[in-house]
Amino acid sequence: MKIKIRKRYLFYVLAFTSAILAALLSGVDAFAQQFIRNPWIFGLSIFIIGAIVSLAFTLFFSIPYKGKSIGEQTVDPSFRRIRLLKKEELLYHLLAGLGNAVLTAGYFILLSMINDPSVVLPFAQVVILYLVIIESITEKDTPTLVEIQSAVIVTFGAILGSISLSGSISLEALAIVFLVINPGWVLLSIYQRKLKTMKIAQRPNDAINIRLYNVMFACFFTIVFILIYDYINGTSILMEGIAISFQYFWLFALIGIGTFFSFVVYIRALGIGKASVTQAVKSSVIIFSIPVSLVLGYLGIIAPFTTDPVLLLIKFIGMVLMVLGIVSFALTLTKAYVFIKMKPGYPIEETMKQLWSIRGVNHVCAVAGPYDLIIKIRTRTLVKGYERILRKVETVKGIKEYKWQSVLKEWEDI
Repeated sequence: MKIKIRKRYLFYVLAFTSAILAALLSGVDAFAQQFIRNPWIFGLSIFIIGAIVSLAFTLFFSIPYKGKSIGEQTVDPSFRRIRLLKKEELLYHLLAGLGNAVLTAGYFILLSMINDPSVVLPFAQVVILYLVIIESITEKDTPTLVEIQSAVIVTFGAILGSISLSGSISLEALAIVFLVINPGWVLLSIYQRKLKTMKIAQRPNDAINIRLYNVMFACFFTIVFILIYDYINGTSILMEGIAISFQYFWLFALIGIGTFFSFVVYIRALGIGKASVTQAVKSSVIIFSIPVSLVLGYLGIIAPFTTDPVLLLIKFIGMVLMVLGIVSFALTLTKAYVFIKMKPGYPIEETMKQLWSIRGVNHVCAVAGPYDLIIKIRTRTLVKGYERILRKVETVKGIKEYKWQSVLKEWEDI
């Protein structure tokens, strides 16, 4: 049975679910690092077993049931079955896989230095600013002032929240975050979003196949990195990593299962919202990671927390800022459709190109019926965005008349 849900709500359900799973996984990672201290071995083992787990789940979700695959009915309505890569998506998969490999290596190096997930995870949320900058360059809809303000609020909240409850902060850790983890996240997020918004065989791309091939390519790049490292240093990390993978198979399989579903819902969220917005909502992981760290501290896996009220207050302020930034993102997005009638004698294709060039227009289609064209608008400043976009529409010579209709609610299968 299908469940209907508003598209905006679906986006937040997916992004928050990904954040919760990421927080829980960070606790398992911290526990597993008691047995595997070398971050390269840890990362390689995660990808080897993760690739096996992802393949197994993708095959399972490909099983047909009542005319549709299990995955299509339960995880992603766009999924049909496991498939081979298409030529047009190969480059995006390579770049996303490279980003995942770099990100994961940085994450486990950081986790080996700071075993507290409530510090490690918030550090990485500074990537939101990276994404806003990249989107302003690569995407047609330049981030608005509201988006920039919200991203800055979330980022500063993450920085405050990343201060350890033991009272320590590491410059070396910050360097890893800014120079390794965040660039890796940018590659992963941007190109996974491109893959999710791509159509394959006239059907929206699905998150399950994207995740499968991402972990495969990330495993490949990780092996290449380790082979180079082994060659230069005369070590045998590759063979040790393979051996460790199967020695702790079930522990890594648990991490692989959680990671698979965390990324599948994250990729689905990327298909609905911009990468910066999705990451901003997922930055709520800082809140979910605190109870995880409390449990780890209680079990003696990480150092016990300080009761210093100043540090606790700073952490609380960071969480409040993040919540305010996320709410700001949530409440300012406006979508609309503009229905257009053309003047006789003007080429439709040329008019469509002119409309597509307008910032804020993210979809243009020609239709039959009383209207000739429909364009979809997305803006975060309703009044100014409305005026700016309509002024641009009015300059298009082939347009006879138009009608603006704001979107109040959107629904989607889940």
